[in-house]
Amino acid sequence: MQDTSDIDQTRRNVLIAGALSASAAAVPIAAAQSPSNSTSTAQTTLNPVTGKVSLTVNGSRFEKDVDTRTTLLDLLREHMHLNGTKKGCDQGQCGACTVIVDGRRINSCLSLAIMHEGAQVTTIEGLGQPGKLHPMQAAFIKHDGYQCGYCTPGQICSAVAALDEVKQGIPSHVSGDLTAQPMLSLDELRERMSGNICRCGAYSNIVDAINEVAGGRA
Repeated sequence: MQDTSDIDQTRRNVLIAGALSASAAAVPIAAAQSPSNSTSTAQTTLNPVTGKVSLTVNGSRFEKDVDTRTTLLDLLREHMHLNGTKKGCDQGQCGACTVIVDGRRINSCLSLAIMHEGAQVTTIEGLGQPGKLHPMQAAFIKHDGYQCGYCTPGQICSAVAALDEVKQGIPSHVSGDLTAQPMLSLDELRERMSGNICRCGAYSNIVDAINEVAGGRA
């Protein structure tokens, strides 16, 4: 009869041999997944496509090669460090990122920077500065048209552009006659500012501020 210790020794050797075989088979796979190979693959697939964008922001010329996926909002905040324009929902729903491009207000989070080659961009910093405020900025302060203030830069840019739209005779969805000069009624003002959300609920003060700049026409 075979000694029990011999059986255990043989069984142990079989298990060791099996483990070594499994390790040897796994070596090529591990080598293929080594950090150096992964890095090489990542560098090959993740290199961004860049393009040159040149535009004028608040009166100053700006030109730079950027990732073509860069939004106008990120160009302003991350590349030009103009942090007055806020990133809110990043989906075009809150209006916190509103800036004025070639005289028209847009949600900068929904617009790629390279789409605005040669454009004139105005941010809240370009409207006025401490000691020399834009009338709309001064009116917002006077009427306390903000609470947390996060939406305020977008509200002010939007309000300035909205009054210019009325001045140019551009109708809105609530204009009764699309061919007539729009009157700045309360309904017109609310409709034109409906893309800018104030989560604090300071809407009545915002309306008062815009109404003062508009000369009490609403």
